[in-house]
Amino acid sequence: MNTSVPVYDITVGQFITTLTALKDVLRKGKEFAEAKKIDMSVLLQTRLVPDQFPLSRQIQIATDTAKGCVGRLINEDIPVFEDTEQTYEQFVQRIDKTITFLQKFKPEQFKDYEKAIYASKHKPGMKLGGKSFLVQYAIPNFYFHVTTAYTILRVSGVTIGKGDFLGKINWTTE
Repeated sequence: MNTSVPVYDITVGQFITTLTALKDVLRKGKEFAEAKKIDMSVLLQTRLVPDQFPLSRQIQIATDTAKGCVGRLINEDIPVFEDTEQTYEQFVQRIDKTITFLQKFKPEQFKDYEKAIYASKHKPGMKLGGKSFLVQYAIPNFYFHVTTAYTILRVSGVTIGKGDFLGKINWTTE
């Protein structure tokens, strides 16, 4: 009995679910800002601590990580987003473009993901194989930035909970 989880499911499938949840959390942030008469740009520039990126950058890095992870694992060209978003609508569009990119892939494209090589931009000369890149870098990095985005909104007063973070879960009664 094979009990392994397909790489497609933990990348494409889960990235789409989590990015969709992030979009919903952002919508709740927008509604909160409107109700409190706060300019949404204030929330987008909110940080947890002075030396950490604001909400806007957390969203950019989360989307870059999702598309970059999948593109690198299957050797597909990764679309470049210019990081010029400033409004709620522009961030939603960025998330939607990322989801659209992810949706074009199929599970069979991941069969050789372990052969992928990731050369770090932040650590010149350092590389990771596909499995290490996926498990040690891409997945933790993605969730770090999504969690930070969620937390920024939560500590700002937006009424969201764990269910909002988790997104759609395919519960069954069987």
